[in-house]
Amino acid sequence: MAKTQLNVRVDETTAEAARLRASERGMSVNRYIEELVKQDAGEAGRTFVESAADFMKQYESIFTEEFGAERAGAR
Repeated sequence: MAKTQLNVRVDETTAEAARLRASERGMSVNRYIEELVKQDAGEAGRTFVESAADFMKQYESIFTEEFGAERAGAR
């Protein structure tokens, strides 16, 4: 995906908080801000739910064997 440069202005306290949080997570400030926007837009949540659904579909038969149809969520 092509990247677009976006310039924002924030006060020094906010800038330092962004630098600190990004550093704690081992990522650049750019990546940190990108992740925050994606989370706010719900993309991260949708990706998680889609991945969880794919996982359950892939392993449904194993869950059904282990826990029975009712507990495994089978209909």
